[in-house]
Amino acid sequence: MKVFYQGEPGCFSHIAAQKVFPNAEKKGVSSFEAVVKRVLSEKNSIGILPMENTLIGKISSNYDLLLKYSVNVVREIIIRVRFYLMTLPEVEPDKIKQVWSHPAALEQCKNYISKKGYEPVAIYDTAGGAKLLRERGTKNVAILADKSVAERYKLKIIDREIEDNDNNYTRFFVISNGKKRLKKGEKIKTSIVFGVKNVPGILFKCLSVFALRNINLCSIESRPIHGKPWEYLFFIDFEGDIKEERCKMAIEGLKEIVNFIKILGTYGSLEE
Repeated sequence: MKVFYQGEPGCFSHIAAQKVFPNAEKKGVSSFEAVVKRVLSEKNSIGILPMENTLIGKISSNYDLLLKYSVNVVREIIIRVRFYLMTLPEVEPDKIKQVWSHPAALEQCKNYISKKGYEPVAIYDTAGGAKLLRERGTKNVAILADKSVAERYKLKIIDREIEDNDNNYTRFFVISNGKKRLKKGEKIKTSIVFGVKNVPGILFKCLSVFALRNINLCSIESRPIHGKPWEYLFFIDFEGDIKEERCKMAIEGLKEIVNFIKILGTYGSLEE
């Protein structure tokens, strides 16, 4: 099996892939959309997509990819994210002027960066920033990344666990172009997306199909529909297997009152 992720080895998507699929071949690609396209085009392959972070919220563009392409969510991975500041071995900390990292990483450490007076510079990936630093040999730059990146790219760690909040977790989805068998005993969730007509009380009616069947909603997120001002899609995660009778009935009830629905997947969860 081949696992696709966005970025360079050592990035957090790669770390998530390693936790669940330690023996699989892993391949970094240039974008999240490229991950989805490779999963759809290559047999016996899966992809890793970051979906949400506890400090900066949902990654909306990746939810759009799940809506656009015919892939299934088959697993959830939640990992604790810790950021380390690192430089080339010969660089002294007082010489640092810039910090390179992925935009999400810079956002999760923005208070630290501001306090130090560094200039944040967005790079395509956390580990990719380390790779560029090693290639260019820039002397006044530090990198924000996981601690494993320092060893991989021969950098020196100068500060540890500098994220703005200790409760920093990122949620990843494992996607497939088919359906994978779930392991017994896992906590099961289902993710769906639906669109509604703009009529009074419609969202209350949609949510009631779950409440009446005692189905716990884990999250609900609205997204504007492209090209249709003031119309929205709703992404919902709920506890339960889509094959359960109560979940089946909830979905059937929902279909009667929405104008669009897509089941993104039923999956087990792995938490660090």
